[in-house]
Amino acid sequence: MGETRVATADDLQAVVGLATAGLTEQREERGGALWAIRESRSVPFELSLRESISDPDREIFVACVDNVVLGYVVVRAEHLRSGDALGVIEDIHVDAEARMVGLGEALMALVVSWCELRDCVGVDALVLPGNRATKNFFETLGFKARLLTVHRPLR
Repeated sequence: MGETRVATADDLQAVVGLATAGLTEQREERGGALWAIRESRSVPFELSLRESISDPDREIFVACVDNVVLGYVVVRAEHLRSGDALGVIEDIHVDAEARMVGLGEALMALVVSWCELRDCVGVDALVLPGNRATKNFFETLGFKARLLTVHRPLR
């Protein structure tokens, strides 16, 4: 398996490449076209990712094999009306050829630890309805659906 760690500014270009690949992949899934223009990270990715590196309420973790960044996750602590915090995964993507070797699980372990240190009440992530592999990934880590969004296209 590889190494997981907090991302640095030196990792930014690799993370931008993975974010681009993730957007392209998800756009093709059911619900992905609207997700890409509403919920996904705004292009150019570099601006918001650079801000995330220095934001105390966000963290970017990377997964590397032989010092090559092959996966990343961005998590934020969202402050709720109750005064509690909720961990929210903004992005997660592992290079398609590097999947099934534990990089995603290792990234998620860092996310959960980060959220526990901030006393978050839980961790949320969006999964497109057509992306069964991602849904299965999160379910193996103990995630369960808590909210469903329904949509009726008009065009």
